[in-house]
Amino acid sequence: MSAYIIATYTVTNPEGYEDYTPGVIPTLMAHGVEVLVADHDSTVVEGSPTKSTVVLKFANRDAAMAWYNSDEYQAVINLRRDNSDGSMVLVDEFSMPG
Repeated sequence: MSAYIIATYTVTNPEGYEDYTPGVIPTLMAHGVEVLVADHDSTVVEGSPTKSTVVLKFANRDAAMAWYNSDEYQAVINLRRDNSDGSMVLVDEFSMPG
Protein backbone atom coordinates (compact mmCIF):
# COMPACT_ATOMS: atom_id res chain seq x y z
CA MET A 1 0.00 0.00 0.00
CA SER A 2 1.36 3.40 -0.94
CA ALA A 3 2.20 5.94 1.74
CA TYR A 4 2.44 9.71 1.53
CA ILE A 5 4.34 12.40 3.35
CA ILE A 6 2.45 15.66 3.48
CA ALA A 7 4.39 18.74 4.49
CA THR A 8 2.79 22.11 5.11
CA TYR A 9 4.90 25.05 6.12
CA THR A 10 5.65 28.73 5.75
CA VAL A 11 9.16 29.79 4.86
CA THR A 12 10.36 32.22 7.53
CA ASN A 13 13.84 32.87 6.14
CA PRO A 14 13.89 32.73 2.33
CA GLU A 15 17.65 33.24 2.12
CA GLY A 16 18.36 30.33 4.46
CA TYR A 17 15.77 28.14 2.73
CA GLU A 18 16.95 28.73 -0.85
CA ASP A 19 19.39 25.78 -0.83
CA TYR A 20 16.76 23.31 0.46
CA THR A 21 14.99 22.59 -2.84
CA PRO A 22 18.15 21.90 -4.86
CA GLY A 23 19.45 19.87 -1.92
CA VAL A 24 16.36 17.74 -1.38
CA ILE A 25 15.58 16.86 -5.01
CA PRO A 26 18.50 14.42 -5.43
CA THR A 27 17.45 12.63 -2.22
CA LEU A 28 13.92 12.20 -3.57
CA MET A 29 15.18 10.92 -6.92
CA ALA A 30 17.57 8.46 -5.25
CA HIS A 31 14.67 6.96 -3.29
CA GLY A 32 12.20 6.77 -6.18
CA VAL A 33 9.84 9.29 -4.62
CA GLU A 34 7.01 10.70 -6.71
CA VAL A 35 6.35 14.38 -6.03
CA LEU A 36 2.59 14.83 -6.40
CA VAL A 37 2.34 18.40 -5.10
CA ALA A 38 4.91 21.13 -4.49
CA ASP A 39 3.19 24.50 -4.24
CA HIS A 40 4.64 27.48 -2.38
CA ASP A 41 1.55 29.61 -2.94
CA SER A 42 -1.28 27.37 -1.75
CA THR A 43 -4.75 28.88 -1.98
CA VAL A 44 -6.64 28.98 1.30
CA VAL A 45 -10.05 27.38 0.94
CA GLU A 46 -10.76 26.85 4.63
CA GLY A 47 -8.99 27.39 7.94
CA SER A 48 -5.51 28.83 8.43
CA PRO A 49 -3.10 26.66 6.44
CA THR A 50 0.47 27.54 5.62
CA LYS A 51 1.65 28.84 2.23
CA SER A 52 3.68 25.79 1.14
CA THR A 53 2.19 22.34 0.57
CA VAL A 54 4.18 19.30 -0.55
CA VAL A 55 2.83 15.78 -1.08
CA LEU A 56 5.30 12.95 -1.67
CA LYS A 57 4.28 9.43 -2.72
CA PHE A 58 6.25 6.38 -1.55
CA ALA A 59 5.83 2.67 -2.24
CA ASN A 60 5.00 2.13 1.46
CA ARG A 61 5.67 3.44 4.98
CA ASP A 62 9.03 1.70 5.19
CA ALA A 63 10.18 3.44 2.01
CA ALA A 64 9.02 6.80 3.35
CA MET A 65 10.90 6.34 6.61
CA ALA A 66 13.99 5.08 4.77
CA TRP A 67 14.05 8.34 2.79
CA TYR A 68 13.32 10.52 5.83
CA ASN A 69 16.03 8.85 7.93
CA SER A 70 18.58 8.59 5.10
CA ASP A 71 21.95 10.26 5.56
CA GLU A 72 21.32 12.25 2.37
CA TYR A 73 18.06 13.77 3.61
CA GLN A 74 19.35 14.32 7.12
CA ALA A 75 22.18 16.36 5.58
CA VAL A 76 19.67 18.92 4.21
CA ILE A 77 16.70 18.67 6.58
CA ASN A 78 17.84 21.60 8.71
CA LEU A 79 17.67 23.91 5.70
CA ARG A 80 13.89 23.41 5.93
CA ARG A 81 13.53 23.08 9.69
CA ASP A 82 15.65 26.11 10.55
CA ASN A 83 14.04 28.36 7.95
CA SER A 84 10.35 27.48 8.07
CA ASP A 85 7.47 26.74 10.45
CA GLY A 86 5.07 23.91 9.78
CA SER A 87 4.43 20.20 10.00
CA MET A 88 5.03 16.92 8.22
CA VAL A 89 2.86 13.80 8.50
CA LEU A 90 3.08 10.27 7.13
CA VAL A 91 -0.22 8.76 5.98
CA ASP A 92 -1.35 5.57 4.25
CA GLU A 93 -3.20 5.43 0.97
CA PHE A 94 -6.97 5.18 1.38
CA SER A 95 -8.69 2.01 0.22
CA MET A 96 -12.44 2.16 -0.29
CA PRO A 97 -14.15 -0.46 1.91
CA GLY A 98 -16.07 -2.89 0.06
